[in-house]
Amino acid sequence: MPRTRTHVPHHKRVKRILKAAKGYYGSRSKLLSTARDTVMRAGVYAYRDRRRRKGDFRRLWITRITAACRMRGTSYSRFMSGLNHATIDLNRKMLSEIAIADP
Repeated sequence: MPRTRTHVPHHKRVKRILKAAKGYYGSRSKLLSTARDTVMRAGVYAYRDRRRRKGDFRRLWITRITAACRMRGTSYSRFMSGLNHATIDLNRKMLSEIAIADP
C-alpha cells in the first residue's frame, strides 16, 4: 500500500469548500475549482456589502427624516442645522425612528 501524505488535509479542505458552496447552482456546488472561485467571490461581495450596508441605512434614515420635515414645512438641511444650533445630540437613526412613530 503506497504512502499518502496529504490525503486527510486535502479531503478536509475540499469538504470545507464544498460545504461553503452548498446550495449553489450546478457545478458551483459540486466541482472543487468552480466552487472555490464562487466561494471566494461570495466572500468578496460579502465583505464589500457589509461596508456598503452602513451607507444604505444612512440614506434610508435621511430619506425618512426628510419626509417628516417636508410634512412640517421645513427642509432637512434647515432641520439638522437647527438641531446642531440647539445642541440636540440625536443621531439620524433615532430621528428616523421618531419620524416613523410620530409623523
